[in-house]
Amino acid sequence: MPLPDDGTQIFETHRPRLVRLAYRMLGSVTEAEDVVQDAWLRWQQADRTTVDTPAAFLSRIVTRLCLDVMKSARSRRETYVGSWLPEPMIEEPDEMDQDDLTLTLMLALERLSPLERAAFLLHDVFGVPLDEVAVTVEREPAAVRQLAARARRHVQESRPRYAVARDEGSRIAKAFFIASRSGDTNALRAILAQNVVVRSDGGGKVHAFLNPIAGLERVLRMYQGLYRKLAERPSRDLFRPMRIDGLPGYVSYERDDVFQTTALAIQDGKIAEIYITRNPEKLRHVVELLNISGSDATHH
Repeated sequence: MPLPDDGTQIFETHRPRLVRLAYRMLGSVTEAEDVVQDAWLRWQQADRTTVDTPAAFLSRIVTRLCLDVMKSARSRRETYVGSWLPEPMIEEPDEMDQDDLTLTLMLALERLSPLERAAFLLHDVFGVPLDEVAVTVEREPAAVRQLAARARRHVQESRPRYAVARDEGSRIAKAFFIASRSGDTNALRAILAQNVVVRSDGGGKVHAFLNPIAGLERVLRMYQGLYRKLAERPSRDLFRPMRIDGLPGYVSYERDDVFQTTALAIQDGKIAEIYITRNPEKLRHVVELLNISGSDATHH
């Protein structure tokens, strides 16, 4: 078997970082992988003898491609059915996070302009020098500094005050799964914050709540209603603890036989936000990665 040439080896070394950058820009695993594949084609066609720093060169290509994709993505989201959540990026509970951008912070990034998002991610998350960021987004360094500062202030408002220990996060996620499936209102009340919010993304493909549900009593009534409606239905017994965009959570089949991911933002030992992704188009990569089928046994 012939060895890959230097260009291939260089690109493959940087590929994981490029996928993470594109995913953080776009909120879509599928689109991120497409962008990186496009970057690979451009890398093959480039005169690599003129490239001093491949990492900077490749980050520049990926960022610019993402900015192009974001123009059409924004218009698609304006017609999206119900709540929009990023495609979930999953990790095993004991894997280390690549960065500290949780799903909550990803949603905060959604409220930024594309250039603010690019400046913040490149400079604050991926450690790209400000001058290089300016070249990438084709703006003056002073303007980029302002973009990054505005983005930083916005993201800081959404950053949790205290990190949740992994063991505690896993314990609360399992307790929530059991209580929400069994209709145990008292158990749910014990682990939900007073101002808890549920966001559910079905994309119009499967049943999901179109608008966020906010407040403890409303959320308890919602889970009571789901239990009464679905309790008698047989269901595939699947529960796998996962880190979902840096948050504790799990993948499961619910009693309406829909596969979903559930991520939990925890503050002061209580669940403050629940992010449920049910849109099957956003979960294909999860199903493939975990090799999930109807014969899966539960993993408690």
